[in-house]
Amino acid sequence: MPRKSQKNVWKNEINDIIRGACGGFLFGIPLLYTMEVWWIGSLAKTQFIMMAIALMFIVVYLLNQIEGFRKRRYRWLAHQAVMDTVEAIAIGIACSTFVLLLLQELTPETSLKESLGKIIFESVPFALGVALANQLLGDTENSNGKGQGSDRENNTTKNKGDGLHATFTDVGGTLIGATIIAFNIAPTDEISMLAAATSPPWELAMIAASLLISYGIVFEAGFSNQQKRKEQKGIFQRPSSETIMSYLVSLLAGAFMLWFFQKLTFSDPWTMWLDHTLVLGLPATIGGAAGRLAI
Repeated sequence: MPRKSQKNVWKNEINDIIRGACGGFLFGIPLLYTMEVWWIGSLAKTQFIMMAIALMFIVVYLLNQIEGFRKRRYRWLAHQAVMDTVEAIAIGIACSTFVLLLLQELTPETSLKESLGKIIFESVPFALGVALANQLLGDTENSNGKGQGSDRENNTTKNKGDGLHATFTDVGGTLIGATIIAFNIAPTDEISMLAAATSPPWELAMIAASLLISYGIVFEAGFSNQQKRKEQKGIFQRPSSETIMSYLVSLLAGAFMLWFFQKLTFSDPWTMWLDHTLVLGLPATIGGAAGRLAI
C-alpha cells in the first residue's frame, strides 16, 4: 500500500510538471522569437540579472497563491507556495533553455554570461505561464465533477453520428489557435534569421519537439476535459493521429502567413519554404493545441 501511494505521488508530481511546462510554452513561446530579448539578455549585467530573478520570484509567488500549476492547492501553507514558486521558476528555466538550444540561440560557442542572461530573461514569461497554467486552460473535468458523467454520456451519444463534424471542429480550432499565436511572429525578421541557421538535424528535432509539446498540451497536461477528447470520435481522433493532423494543419497555416506577409514567394526554392515553415511551425503548433482545447 505505501508503495502504491508513493507511486501515485510521483505520478501526480510528473503530471503537475507536465501541466506547468505546457502552460509555460503557451505563455512564453512568442517572446522566444524576439531578438530584442536575446540582445537584452546577452548584454545584461550581473546585478540586473539578479534583480530579474528576484522580481520573477515575487510575481510567480503571488500567482501561485492565486492558482498555480498544481491540481491540488495548499494556499494556507506558506512553505508549499515557496516550493511551488521555486519549482515553477525551475520549469521555466528548463523550458526556455530547451527552446533556445533548439533555435540555436544557445550554442557551445556562447559565453556563460551571455547564455545565463538569455535564459533568465526568456524564462520570465515561461515561469509566469507555469504559474498561470490552470488559469490559461483550466481542468473543467475536475472543476465540474457533478456533470462529468452526464456530459461524457451526452458527448458519446452525440459523437456516434458526428465524427466528421468533430474533425472539422478540431481543424478549425487548430487554425484559429495557430493564427493567434503565430500571426504576430510571421512578419518578423527572426523567422528568416533562425531559418538561415537551421540544419536538417535541427529541423528534425524541431518537428519532434512540436509534436511532443502539442501532444502534452492536449492529452497529458490535465487541461480541459482530456478524457472526453480521448473518447471523441472522428477521422483523426486518436491522440497520435490527431496530433500529427494538427501539426500538418499548423504548418499549412504558418506557410500561408509567411506568404501573406511576403516572407516567402512562389519563386523561392522549396527548401526555403520548408526551413521557414518549420521554424514558425513550433509556435503555430502550440497555438493550434491551445485552440483545440478552447473549442
